[in-house]
Amino acid sequence: METRGPRHWALAAFFALFVLFLYGPTVTIVILSFQGPDGGLTFPMRGVSLHWFANLFQKQMVGDFAGSFRRSLALALIVMGLTVLVALGAGLAFRRRFFGATALFYLTIASLIVPSILISLGIGLMFNVAGLPPAWWSSALGAHLTWTLPFGVLIMFAVFNRFDHALEEAARDLGASPWQGFRHVVLPLIAPSLIGVALFGFSLSYDEFARTVMAAGSDNTLPLEIFAMTTNVTTPVLYALGSLTTAFSLAIVVAVVLVVLAMRRRGTAHAP
Repeated sequence: METRGPRHWALAAFFALFVLFLYGPTVTIVILSFQGPDGGLTFPMRGVSLHWFANLFQKQMVGDFAGSFRRSLALALIVMGLTVLVALGAGLAFRRRFFGATALFYLTIASLIVPSILISLGIGLMFNVAGLPPAWWSSALGAHLTWTLPFGVLIMFAVFNRFDHALEEAARDLGASPWQGFRHVVLPLIAPSLIGVALFGFSLSYDEFARTVMAAGSDNTLPLEIFAMTTNVTTPVLYALGSLTTAFSLAIVVAVVLVVLAMRRRGTAHAP
């Protein structure tokens, strides 16, 4: 039996500390959200109950939980759809060289190196100068797209760089039109990647704070609402909200993974 040396245990300890640092705060918040009615924001816990989860759905003196959640969900869905459409179109367009392709590519990913708060501030100022009120569905939407589109485009570039063009040529040899080739050959093969782009777009938008803070106007999204609550909420209801939003995000990820696995099984079952 191979003996594990000090280096192995040192790396194992480092990995354990990394996992603890990464997930420890989330686990702590989830545990504290189950405090009893007399519980506070810190340990030790004073009882165990669902009191603060029930309190979350009651009328609050501070915080617009339902409204901010609806805005974040709607914004994330819009960003997700636009990210998938634009990233797919860009991936198809860049399969062939065209004038200005290099400059357009660098212009697309340039927003990744600009500080997020500056993008939010710039978009908010631009709307104010134009006499348009910033809002979550307009200025904040543009700010989020500067964050999600570069990732979506880069993913589609990687997908099409590995795509076997012989499959499309075979479809054309069999009499398929360009649209039929795309619909019946290309799209089924890249569908899992498109789902990944959609998940990226949704999750990046749903959790985004820095690019929203100066561009959302007077109606907060959920991250802005949670941040505002940290200054005036002193009960575990804040932790209950964090636990529910974390569970919602995790459910979305699990659902997407299950869909991708189902698509792969279906493709394997139909393979000759």
